[in-house]
Amino acid sequence: MLGPGPGTIAPSGAEVGRGLLKRVLLPSIVLWVTVAGVGFLIVDVFQLDEHALSESFVDARSDQWDTITHYVSSMGNTPILMGTCAVIVLFIWWQSRMWWFAIVPAISLTVQVSIFLTTSLLIGRERPDVEQLDQAAPTSSFPSGHTGATTSVYLAVALCATRIQNVWLRVTVQIICVLVPVGVALSRVYRGMHHPTDVVVGLGIGATCAIIAWNWLPARTKEETPAVGGTTLPATASAP
Repeated sequence: MLGPGPGTIAPSGAEVGRGLLKRVLLPSIVLWVTVAGVGFLIVDVFQLDEHALSESFVDARSDQWDTITHYVSSMGNTPILMGTCAVIVLFIWWQSRMWWFAIVPAISLTVQVSIFLTTSLLIGRERPDVEQLDQAAPTSSFPSGHTGATTSVYLAVALCATRIQNVWLRVTVQIICVLVPVGVALSRVYRGMHHPTDVVVGLGIGATCAIIAWNWLPARTKEETPAVGGTTLPATASAP
């Protein structure tokens, strides 16, 4: 369930601890069990064959799309995404002066990485049997780490962007934050690095992690709940 997001009053240490335990750790465990179960069904029970879909992406390849998907896929690379997340967190902190709000994308990415690494080792799905345009990471195909991580960061930013005052800027940021994960997901399948269900599950994981992070420390009173387009993230660089 999507709540109002972090409030405007700084939390106490006890509130931070309760938020991380009750609203981050516990939902993350439920998500982990769900992802592991879905992976078990896809790989071991149904033994889903997606080779024809993977081949259709290979047949659609061209030099132009190879180049485009290379750069789009690279947006989900670990060093690039971690750097992007760090810059975004610092920017939001600078604008809002609220660290508990600024770390929403970082919480989302941390949860996603933890779930991805452990479920990937558990499921151990082989990558598609097609020509791969990138060097495969040591992790397995399920779920897509690039897709999940990108989704977790950019959708968390889209939620934070609800506090932007300027409606056009707010909508533009949110549209970009939705399109980037979709682009990464399609690029990963196009480049032969994942089965279609790998990226679909990756999108679901990332979106869920963003919601978990957004709800990690909800506003405690109506007075500290910013409305959409509230004063947390001004359209300009000026800080309160």
